[in-house]
Amino acid sequence: MLNLSETVNAHSLACEHTIASERCLTPAALGESDRDVTQTEKPARRSRKADQRAETMEQIFDAAEELFSKHGLHGVTLKDVAKQVGVHHTLLNYYFSDKKALFDAVFARRAGVTSERRMKALEDYERAAGDAPTVEGALHAFLDTDLDTYIEGGEGWKHYAKLGAQVANTPEWGADLMDQHFDPVVLRLIELLKRALPNCPEDRIFWGYHFVTGALMLTLARTGRIDKLSGGLCHSDDFPAVKEVMANFMAAGFRSICS
Repeated sequence: MLNLSETVNAHSLACEHTIASERCLTPAALGESDRDVTQTEKPARRSRKADQRAETMEQIFDAAEELFSKHGLHGVTLKDVAKQVGVHHTLLNYYFSDKKALFDAVFARRAGVTSERRMKALEDYERAAGDAPTVEGALHAFLDTDLDTYIEGGEGWKHYAKLGAQVANTPEWGADLMDQHFDPVVLRLIELLKRALPNCPEDRIFWGYHFVTGALMLTLARTGRIDKLSGGLCHSDDFPAVKEVMANFMAAGFRSICS
């Protein structure tokens, strides 16, 4: 089983079976005119094939992301994903050893984006705050940036939000994925919170973060429960409303448990 980069390289170097057989001969076996045409056309053909493969992979990731977000890891098969994309399931078997490998690749695709955005926001805030960071400032940088990603990112990011909530609440294997992709940015937030609350016991800082991430994951899950409880006054997919209140609410909680 090739990994993804090895697979793409192997395909890029393969002969084009739809082209006349002489295109697979070495330049020495060709006439000068054929050699010139071949050398000109091959990069273009390879580029088109690479673009087609990249587009197909994006379609696979998008379809898998939507299906996994709705049905979970165990409720989706590689055949389900292939059917939604409109390709034969053997293509997915070629690229991915099993559906967990596909799931991990789907999760990793956007994890780096949200992690990097939050890290930059925390770094920018830390520089701006200088020696006087606040709990509100740190939480706004961390939470608002993430919520903005889901607000602005379209339906694909909404699917990823649900997927992230699933992963965060799956101890068997989800914790490892969260550790792998998000520990650096989470620990950066915690260090900033320690600076903002220098007299707070360290365990309270970690418990505070535990409650923050729990609320965030429930928000990302968009279960619709708050819609029913509030009689339609609140909506679980109203991320702008969540952004308006979450950081300040959590900051008050930190102050309470640290006092």
